[in-house]
Amino acid sequence: MLSDRREGIYHMNIEYFYDRRITPPQFIDVLRRSTLSERRPIDDPGRISDMLAHANLLCTAWDSDVLVGVSRSVTDFSYCCYLSDLVVDAAYQKKGIGKRLIELTQSRLHQQCKIILLAAPKAEGYYPKVGFRHFHSAWILSAREIAPDPSTVSASPSAGPRLTR
Repeated sequence: MLSDRREGIYHMNIEYFYDRRITPPQFIDVLRRSTLSERRPIDDPGRISDMLAHANLLCTAWDSDVLVGVSRSVTDFSYCCYLSDLVVDAAYQKKGIGKRLIELTQSRLHQQCKIILLAAPKAEGYYPKVGFRHFHSAWILSAREIAPDPSTVSASPSAGPRLTR
């Protein structure tokens, strides 16, 4: 049994999909019901829409018609998979949903493909529990820290900047 703060008590019957699309409002809603909303651009629907449109592996968890979890990745399916978001509604956490979403993500990849992620500070202790190893050699270049040479970049509103040479 799971206590659902919205509508009382229900038996938890979660269904998982790797081929069920979600809308930006659905994604924003589950982000708000998790701890990840403070780290995602939920007030910028255009960016959320782009995040969904350009992810090429999206696994979801549903309690009836309510989206309760998302694993959103960018991958080549063979060598590496960047798990951009692992989101579980706070009311559904500690029920194995995140682990199952990771397993479903992994099942869609080559058996030697590595999953790579950057953990949100509140989730750092979670990933070792589900088999991830910590690496100290990761690097991040935040937006606009190194300005591109304007002569080598052309902007496309739908796909972002692209190198021209």
